[in-house]
Amino acid sequence: MEVGESRLDGALVLAPVGRIDSDTASTLEARLLLAAQHGDVEVVVDFSEVLYISSAGLRALLAGAKQVQNGGGSVALCGINMNVREVFEVSGFVAVFTVRDDRAQAVKALR
Repeated sequence: MEVGESRLDGALVLAPVGRIDSDTASTLEARLLLAAQHGDVEVVVDFSEVLYISSAGLRALLAGAKQVQNGGGSVALCGINMNVREVFEVSGFVAVFTVRDDRAQAVKALR
């Protein structure tokens, strides 16, 4: 899995591609930890190109987001397709994270 990176109105946008499972979850978590270490306080994770997320992926997302939050920041999610959204809903992650349709809405929600 690759994790693309860009900026939108000053917010860091991370865009994982492919599957987030036990083999790849550590990549996403490491990237979120790096964001926290660099002092990024507005982080958007764009799931537009994510085909699947496992429980290991959910744990990595939660652990990485907690590190960003511990640094005074917040994380919003966007672009979640129906298959991945179902996993988020069943696991209760929709209630834990700010979820928006697209990057611009996610950035706005962080402010």
